[in-house]
Amino acid sequence: MSLEILGRKLGMTQVFRESGDRVPVTVVLAGPCTVVQKKTSESDGYTAVQLGFEDRKEKHTTKPLAGHFAKSGSSPKRFLYEVRISETELAELELGQQITCAESFEAGQKIDVRGVSKGRGFAGVVKRHHYATGISSHGTHEFFRHGGAMSAGTYPGRILPGKKMAGHMGDERVTQLGLRIEQIDAERNLIFVAGSVPGHNNGLVRIRLSVKQ
Repeated sequence: MSLEILGRKLGMTQVFRESGDRVPVTVVLAGPCTVVQKKTSESDGYTAVQLGFEDRKEKHTTKPLAGHFAKSGSSPKRFLYEVRISETELAELELGQQITCAESFEAGQKIDVRGVSKGRGFAGVVKRHHYATGISSHGTHEFFRHGGAMSAGTYPGRILPGKKMAGHMGDERVTQLGLRIEQIDAERNLIFVAGSVPGHNNGLVRIRLSVKQ
């Protein structure tokens, strides 16, 4: 099943493999996600499933959304998202069904994790694009972390679009490909992913089977 599980990045720790190797891992609280709506090619023009993540108080839910959740027999959810799947996979799902990480993934599988990277604010070219710093000798003054020459002086006589310059760094969608699942805690819906994943602690991430299987 090619479903994507929505979860929260909890932080990093370490685990030990049977060989004794110590592996740094990121702990992700993945699911459970509830099937809220099924979209078909006949009624919507495409096949997809709408999933909900994290319970929300009914008093904080608008009446239209409350009726939307009631159709599937689900409690109000804080987050809704869609996943494109095939008609065969859609037929296997039922409204109100719970999708857990233990059902969707196994230890040792490769996954892709998508999240929003940490925002770093306004950053210069050295930090943002890893430019080399200027020389610190031979009479250089106040020009150690500048970008240097940005374009030709004659033709075209201007800075071309897309030039790497100072600006807003981070706070953009990032996908980490081919990360390995070290362990899965089915009781607590935890996935231990080798290495780091995008975003800050408690940030939302989407997990799917890797396109590089």
